[in-house]
Amino acid sequence: VQLQAFGGGLVQTGGSLRLSCAASERTFSAYAMGWFRQAPGTEREFVAAITRNGGSTFYADSVKGRFTISRDNAKNTVYLQMNSLKPEDTAVYYCAADNTPLPPIASLFYRPETYENWGQGTQVTVSS
Repeated sequence: VQLQAFGGGLVQTGGSLRLSCAASERTFSAYAMGWFRQAPGTEREFVAAITRNGGSTFYADSVKGRFTISRDNAKNTVYLQMNSLKPEDTAVYYCAADNTPLPPIASLFYRPETYENWGQGTQVTVSS
């Protein structure tokens, strides 16, 4: 599956952005989806994930209560609504997909190695 993330940009502290990730695959509903981010000089870190049917979602502690992941299987798209943005949220954000039937166990979704397919990333910059 090919993934294309977009929606990044420059926003002030406290602002909001919504990222989208469009998938090329008609069987999008067969894929668990995740969002990761990577700031310069750091490792890629987990942000949020959602199971294939959207029944379970997982979040990093750093974004819990501020970010919301959702999906629209009819549009082959996953979203990341980001509110109350902070300068430390500045990073390139990547969407990822995996079609392995995963049980809804959070630790499985946190790992970048779980995901077979990655988008190209979209830059999010939060100014102070």
